[in-house]
Amino acid sequence: MEVWGPNGIEQMTQGLQSAFAWDTQTRAKGKHEIDSAILITSHTIKEGVIYDKEGVQVIAFLVDHADFIDNAFGFRLNYKGYSVVISGDTRYNENLIKNSKDADVLIHEVALAHPELIKKSEIARQIQSFHTTPEEAGKIFLTVNPRLAIYSHISMILTDPTIPPANINDLTTRTKTLYNGKVEIGEDLMIIEVGEKITVRKTN
Repeated sequence: MEVWGPNGIEQMTQGLQSAFAWDTQTRAKGKHEIDSAILITSHTIKEGVIYDKEGVQVIAFLVDHADFIDNAFGFRLNYKGYSVVISGDTRYNENLIKNSKDADVLIHEVALAHPELIKKSEIARQIQSFHTTPEEAGKIFLTVNPRLAIYSHISMILTDPTIPPANINDLTTRTKTLYNGKVEIGEDLMIIEVGEKITVRKTN
């Protein structure tokens, strides 16, 4: 398995292999060798092109997840004249906007909390400060103007059981206060086909 990630990826992959060492060694006893499919090769990435083969190009760029995190990345995938940007974990970030220029699809993280919770809870405000609000995402979408914007890695902030969770539909409502383009809320197993037309298929 080939794994690309920021500083610390080597320690993480080594830790995974150590955690499963007994299982790996036990299963290998009957074969006299270790199945190569369970081995991991890690690659530490920096900003710039991290993959460029057979027409597929992946560009990593730094985003801003928190003041104390210096290696959070977003990614841009280019293929046959089309491009998709994945924000990664980030709050509002100009470098993401720069790297999303002319993107067909922008997949962006977002955090959502009931307004009363943000007023009442310091922890909720802190969690929100590490992520992008729907209004901030709307501002990003307005600036980038992708053919399709998609919310993914949706953080529903729940720190006080006495306050109800925000309604997921509020994502679209709050985004539309700034941006009137096409926005989809990501779902597991959603398929997005990017070409002259962009088609979204939901499997459930």
